[in-house]
Amino acid sequence: MTDSHEVRIGIIGSGGIAGAHAERYKKVPGARVVAVADVIPGRAEQFIERYGFEGAHAFTDHQEMLKEEMDGVSVCTFNAAHYQPTIDALQAGKHVLLEKPMAVSLAQGVDMVRTAKRTGRMLSIGFQTRYDADVINARRIVASGVLGRIYFAETGGGRRKGIPGGTFVRRESAIGGAILDIGCYSIDTAMYVMGNPKPLTVSAVTSDHFGKSPVYSKQAWGGKMRPEDFTVEDFGMAMVRLEGDAVLVFKIAWAMHADTLGATFFLGTEGGLNMDEMRLYRDEFELGVHTDLPKTSSNWGDSFYRKIEAFVAAIRAGGPAPIPGEEILHSTAIIDAIYRSAQERSEVRVEIPPV
Repeated sequence: MTDSHEVRIGIIGSGGIAGAHAERYKKVPGARVVAVADVIPGRAEQFIERYGFEGAHAFTDHQEMLKEEMDGVSVCTFNAAHYQPTIDALQAGKHVLLEKPMAVSLAQGVDMVRTAKRTGRMLSIGFQTRYDADVINARRIVASGVLGRIYFAETGGGRRKGIPGGTFVRRESAIGGAILDIGCYSIDTAMYVMGNPKPLTVSAVTSDHFGKSPVYSKQAWGGKMRPEDFTVEDFGMAMVRLEGDAVLVFKIAWAMHADTLGATFFLGTEGGLNMDEMRLYRDEFELGVHTDLPKTSSNWGDSFYRKIEAFVAAIRAGGPAPIPGEEILHSTAIIDAIYRSAQERSEVRVEIPPV
């Protein structure tokens, strides 16, 4: 495919995140959205009109949409509906940009990666955080070896009052809550910076103290939410043992009585890195010193554009996937194990099948 070739894109799911995809596809030279599918009658037509995709076709069945001539597909459905459209699109010969989280179980993630390999199509996972300048610089610092061997890392995040509404809080559509929604970003960032080590065991807890509260349900993102609709977790934490005798501590919250759950940082035998401050710690002349590195964190919109731009460029170049699915399997396995551990109230082993 040449640089001048028009890249034809379909979008499956026309909810909020699909709009972010639509806005960026419109800005990428040579990309054109030619079809949109949504299971709710009329929504795909409304989406096409809203974003001015002249000539695009609307569908209520994504399998019918996949019969259209197109090069790639953005899968923007709710969590529980990530799997089937992704498998169907790959089998239909389309490259896939799948919104996070990759999957709601390790088994689904493994099947997605195997299907991509079997069909020879790209499966790229939509972590726009990978395009954040601070994340890229942190990865370079760790990869350089200046920190020595990483033996401990901590990551996570939280919102003072930030419980979303709609499909995010119902188990049948979301499967999980804060961990799958925003926690997946923290885990992916930490794993990426450390070079994607293999997880061995996970010990985790989850809770739902705030989502069922009438006070917090009134303040849900996107409008009020009925407390009885909340059937997922709003808090989770885990200790993850990694290969190489390293440990990752993870914690995430949609709501909490605090402003922060702490910084994301990495401790090595030769130095440490606080990513929130981009501060590098090490020893010089037998003295503990630190260096404040330039903070160049990208804004969300720019990172999201680069995610879409990279996917289109990869289609033109014939690969590889910008963020290949197989690279996200370790993080998917961690999340899968977090839910298993929390349910069993014990440490669980992580076993990732070959792909």
